[in-house]
Amino acid sequence: MLTRILGNLTRQFKALELLHSLLEEEYVLLQKRDTDAVAGLEFSIHQLLRQIVAERLDLKNILQKTTVPEYAGMLPEEDGAAVSRLYALIDSLEQSAARRASRNAELSLALLNQSQALLSCLYEQITPRQQNTYGAGGKFRSGRPAAALLSGRL
Repeated sequence: MLTRILGNLTRQFKALELLHSLLEEEYVLLQKRDTDAVAGLEFSIHQLLRQIVAERLDLKNILQKTTVPEYAGMLPEEDGAAVSRLYALIDSLEQSAARRASRNAELSLALLNQSQALLSCLYEQITPRQQNTYGAGGKFRSGRPAAALLSGRL
């Protein structure tokens, strides 16, 4: 049972290391504004997260109602220290990955807001202006009325 738990924790640790590097790569791609590469990388990140969740559920089934620190306390000193060390490393990597994911989300939202502002500016530039001028007959020309379903006079 100890070997299964250590194997599970080791796989989680390696997966979180990979997640850490993928999030760094995503940040670089976001800075370069390479949306196609970011979309592909996002797919890989989601697959990796699914695998981490599967490992966590497997560990939960192995331990049943015991937590990892409680289990480490029940083991002999050397084995318990190895389990505790892996658990602490996983926790620190998880916190680091969460911070990096938050940073990536902030950058992507900032880029989205910038793109929206640019689109709004371009739309304003191409929208026809209201022209208040005199027509050929010397009368003040009124613009066309806005689109309506019904139009009529009394």
